[in-house]
Amino acid sequence: MYPMLARDVLDSVLNVADQTLRTLFAPARSARTPDLPADNAALTPGEKRHAAGLMRVNHAGEIAAQGLYRGQAALSRSPATREFLERAAGEEADHLAWCESRLTELDSRPSLLNPFWYLGSFGLGAAAAVLGDAVSLGFMTETEAQVEGHLASHLDRLPAGDLRSRKIVELMKSEEAGHAQAARARGAAELPAPIPTLMRVAARVMTGAAYWL
Repeated sequence: MYPMLARDVLDSVLNVADQTLRTLFAPARSARTPDLPADNAALTPGEKRHAAGLMRVNHAGEIAAQGLYRGQAALSRSPATREFLERAAGEEADHLAWCESRLTELDSRPSLLNPFWYLGSFGLGAAAAVLGDAVSLGFMTETEAQVEGHLASHLDRLPAGDLRSRKIVELMKSEEAGHAQAARARGAAELPAPIPTLMRVAARVMTGAAYWL
């Protein structure tokens, strides 16, 4: 029994390590190809830099989402919840790939702080999972609600002519809302008032830093 348990734990640790390395250092790959407008907008150098900064923030957010959901899935109590989180992480991986591809098109790069965003979010996700599936799903619901608002603000701030970036953000926003609704339907708990506030503060720090770094 104990050798089998030790082997299961080792397999889980190696799986988490593999997911972490792939997310942070391997090219992101999408299982879906979004239908995007042609990239023929004549953006000014300033507009291009601004669009790249916003898409870098979105890319960093998707890195954080991978960490959060993988941390939650690793310690979730219910196999059904684990499967739900892993499926959501798969859809978020598509978002990650879309943002990464757009950054390349804008002659830019991802955030240099991505390892920090991933590991911090993984720890938060694992801590939420320890408190039970309902709390973990509550974190997912609040995270997605805040991300949806954040993406809506980017639609206001992206250059009007950057149709490709705008389409990517619109698709992401729609799917983030779907994740929040699905988590509520699975019994997500309402988080105590200070926690959403702290999450918003942490998000401001991340978005401010990722825009430049």
